[in-house]
Amino acid sequence: MGGNTICRYSEAFKLAVVSELESGKLVSIGEAMRRYGITGATTVQRWLRKYGRTEHLPRVIRVETLGEKDRLRALERANDRLKKTLAETHMKAVLYESWFEIACREFGVADIEAFKKKLAETP
Repeated sequence: MGGNTICRYSEAFKLAVVSELESGKLVSIGEAMRRYGITGATTVQRWLRKYGRTEHLPRVIRVETLGEKDRLRALERANDRLKKTLAETHMKAVLYESWFEIACREFGVADIEAFKKKLAETP
């Protein structure tokens, strides 16, 4: 196929390729791609997901020790706690900023930003 050529496959063709994979006539997705000139990297995988059984799809198997699983769970829990703490801290900061602005208005502070700078300079 040329550089800008788009190839559309019929439903019958897709079903035939899936059937050949499932029956064992084709032993792999790569063989199907080579035999029929299918160039898309995930084309046949999509057909299998749509029309066939998934045992022909490549799988990622993660092997990890019990210690790694425990460590991952501990890190996920710590991450959840940190997210919650960050959200609470952000809410408090917004609340305190609002209170500060209200107090400044109540006490007649016209330039709140200048007042903040003055407070920051005070030892």
